[in-house]
Amino acid sequence: MVVLSGSNSRSLAEQLASTLNWQHHPLETRRFPDSEGYIRIPSEVIQAVRSEPVVLVSNTFPDAGIVETLLMLEAINDVRRGNMDNLNQIGPQSMDDVGPGILLAIPYFGYSRQDKRFKPGEAVSAKAIGHLLASRCDGIIVFDLHAPSVLHDLPVPVAFTSAMPELAMHLKEHVDPDFILSPDKGAIERASAVAATIDCEFSYLEKTRIDAHTIVHQAKDLDVDGKIVAIVDDMIATGGTICRAAEALRSQGAIEVHAACSHGLFTGGAIARLIRYVDGVHATSSLSNPRDVISGGPALARGVKDLFERLEWTI
Repeated sequence: MVVLSGSNSRSLAEQLASTLNWQHHPLETRRFPDSEGYIRIPSEVIQAVRSEPVVLVSNTFPDAGIVETLLMLEAINDVRRGNMDNLNQIGPQSMDDVGPGILLAIPYFGYSRQDKRFKPGEAVSAKAIGHLLASRCDGIIVFDLHAPSVLHDLPVPVAFTSAMPELAMHLKEHVDPDFILSPDKGAIERASAVAATIDCEFSYLEKTRIDAHTIVHQAKDLDVDGKIVAIVDDMIATGGTICRAAEALRSQGAIEVHAACSHGLFTGGAIARLIRYVDGVHATSSLSNPRDVISGGPALARGVKDLFERLEWTI
């Protein structure tokens, strides 16, 4: 089987291929001087793309990732359908259609937090992008999605997978926490799973979202005196939530505080901000980031296997 990648998820595609013992082939991607994207499936990869099902690993973040993903899916579809005509008349101009066989693995689904409409007229962006991508593949794998319900009505099957098992094992080996904290109720399922896996105490902070731009956190008393605490979330962007939580934990006697997440966006100087408040920052390889210490390959592999079973394809 074949794993493909463009410019933004190559290392994770390699991790996925290694986990499944499949071949990995990078596609040719570059930018024209006006910043438009260019995609090409190399000649030596065309037969592999046509001979068996393929998994394309690509992020939809930042916005350029959406365009690159769509262009790669378009090229893969053309090659599998045998649409090979080209102005230079290189090679056969048409080939047999080899049928379905394209899965899209999205380590970090950009726009995933735009999953609700707070005011009339707002776009539910996560749903719009999900439908756009689903029109060009036979199934989608998403990795620790912020709100899975937003993709429940896509016309192709979706496998929701998580790197929390690997994150839990990483924390156990490198941090050995006594206490796991979810920064809000939305992360309870993931964080509590981590706590259960490594047999830690668990609690969460109260968070109220006022609108798309305003969040209020409410501290609560926690039994963390003399303990090592890991704050676990699906993503860390600016790090503000983590910093406020860490400050509250220190004031209640925590001796170490670590931050761990699936998706390390780390925007606006987040790393510099975080290291003033926490003893360690731990993220997966879903996005290229300076705290990528947990392989996302096994999580994606579980999603790929799930879809192969549901689609009744043979691995």
